[in-house]
Amino acid sequence: MDYKKSKAPVNTVTRNIMDMAAETGNIYETVAIIAKRANQISVQIKEDLSKKLAEFASYNDSLEEVFENREQIEISRYYEKLPKPSLLATQEFIDGKVYWRDPSKETQQQNVEVMTL
Repeated sequence: MDYKKSKAPVNTVTRNIMDMAAETGNIYETVAIIAKRANQISVQIKEDLSKKLAEFASYNDSLEEVFENREQIEISRYYEKLPKPSLLATQEFIDGKVYWRDPSKETQQQNVEVMTL
């Protein structure tokens, strides 16, 4: 996923919590959904960064080989400029790109259907 193409703001934005809670009906459930997605995004970004920085890993600890690599600095700066995972997750939730479900509500609906039959 290319996080730079996301429409998520880099800085914090004030949002109307009632609009965000409209889909779930509960602001706490909305925050939990966004938090779980933010954790997923964070893990994915960390894995991407680790893969890119692993190319520059030096296994010899001699002082002559310790130097600053321009490409490594550019990669680090790219990831520092990205929006935070919580902002990316919030934007995805607002855009309707996050799939979520509540298994407890699904079982309640199935029990009601069984009782009405």
